[in-house]
Amino acid sequence: MKIMVAVKRVIDYAVKIRVKSDKTGVEMNNIKMSMNPFCEIALEEALRIKESGLASEVIAVSMGSNQCVDTLRTGLAMGADRAIHVDTTSTLYPLSVAKILKALIDIEKPGLLILGKQAIDDDCNQTGQMVAGLLKWPQGTFASKVVVDKEKQVARVDREVDGGLETLCLDLPAVITTDLRLNQPRYATLPNIMKAKSKVIKKVTPAELNVEIKSDLELVQVTEPPKRKGGVIVSSVDELINKLKNEAHVV
Repeated sequence: MKIMVAVKRVIDYAVKIRVKSDKTGVEMNNIKMSMNPFCEIALEEALRIKESGLASEVIAVSMGSNQCVDTLRTGLAMGADRAIHVDTTSTLYPLSVAKILKALIDIEKPGLLILGKQAIDDDCNQTGQMVAGLLKWPQGTFASKVVVDKEKQVARVDREVDGGLETLCLDLPAVITTDLRLNQPRYATLPNIMKAKSKVIKKVTPAELNVEIKSDLELVQVTEPPKRKGGVIVSSVDELINKLKNEAHVV
């Protein structure tokens, strides 16, 4: 069984985001980029499934400009067997990503597609659900535990919901999106990093996959959230109640 994992290149989680002066987006020049943390968790889970003998190959996929190759090299250094770069400079929204993933899955025929539940740059949390719908595959989102039964061709997924935990039994092939508590991703070792630099990364374009990149969305403006006002100390309960009623719009 093959496992395909989608990995996204995003601004590093530790970097303070700055909006461009013309408000057309966020500043990307000279900014540290890294693999989306949820994608790291997805890749780690795929590698653990393979190491347990339940999968034969892990394929990492990334979409975007040539800089995405660095993210794929990281995935290869962590332990992925192969990498595919979908080369495009177009803005990719979740539906376009889902269509590209479907086209790749039709070619590679994996038994599992594992993604992070969301990317930290746009927080859309839509791609996994959309690609499952396009493929008509069962899906387990927000996974905090994954157990694959190769003989029965099922995957049991514990997922986090508002009321606690929900356990799903998915017939393979299936789509799984990962939550933070699923695992702790490994660090790539220096020898593996050096080996990954020489590995060939397959490059394809959306046109070669017969996928048209388009969107019904238009980005109008990007602005910073309003700055939080400083707290105040009140002298009495009556003053607190008065402020809550008149300033915090509490009935």
